[in-house]
Amino acid sequence: MAALGEFYQAVTASGPVIFWWVGEEENYENVFCAFEGNQMVAKGQVGVFNIIPTEGAAENKHKIFINLKVVPGREEDVELLNGVYERLLARAVAVKETLPEGHGTLLCVGNYSTETGYHRYFQEQQGYQYLHSLYSLQRDLTQPVVEMPLTEGLDWIHWGMETREEQNQYMKLESEVWPDAPIGAERLAEYRAHPLWTAIIAREAGTMVASVMVWQEDAGGVIEDVFVRESWRRRGIARFLLAEALKYLQGHGLETASLITETGNHSAQALYQSVGFHIESEETRYYIEL
Repeated sequence: MAALGEFYQAVTASGPVIFWWVGEEENYENVFCAFEGNQMVAKGQVGVFNIIPTEGAAENKHKIFINLKVVPGREEDVELLNGVYERLLARAVAVKETLPEGHGTLLCVGNYSTETGYHRYFQEQQGYQYLHSLYSLQRDLTQPVVEMPLTEGLDWIHWGMETREEQNQYMKLESEVWPDAPIGAERLAEYRAHPLWTAIIAREAGTMVASVMVWQEDAGGVIEDVFVRESWRRRGIARFLLAEALKYLQGHGLETASLITETGNHSAQALYQSVGFHIESEETRYYIEL
């Protein structure tokens, strides 16, 4: 792991990059590293992001993502990049065979807008097409959080989703909001494993109508999976839950909170900016049909 640490330090020395951590031992089969002598010069990784259930609409597609990084100065080294990419592609094809039938699969990659060498490689060398762009937003938690009212007739709780039944209930409602990108059991488990993880939900007569997840990552907080079910939108519920999430992170001594939203989702951007978030960076994602 010393070589991986040195590789990470080298890759991130000149600014932020999208870099995936290896994870637990059971994930090692999805990680590929290239060495020159004792020096790690490239690392690639495969991960499933969205699994469409068998009963999902046929037009919705599974999404597998890859992450590929090389040491600084080698971003235009096509031979090195190809050597790792070919292994990533083969692994992605193998993973695809394990996913529910009846749906296509997209192989996707994302990098910050400043990582221009990787954009060129995937577009020009591998034929990837534009998928969408995302903003990373950040909020200073040393600044106060304005109290927000909750719509009359609703209540809210922290929900630990301790049982499989509760997790399935959450995933069913979440997929109602995002049928083309459901969270899935594996990613839900990954989120729940983070320090300080909690879901903050709003309910009407005991039924969940909106939710936000929050946890600690490194020295800051992360907010994810913000949604309000259609019949309860435009009532200020999301703003209330975001304020509670920010106060939760503040209460645990964290100084920043971050979240991600699509660049084209102007209503979401306005919502997040209304509770103090500002844009930090932009990520561009590309895809091919697998």
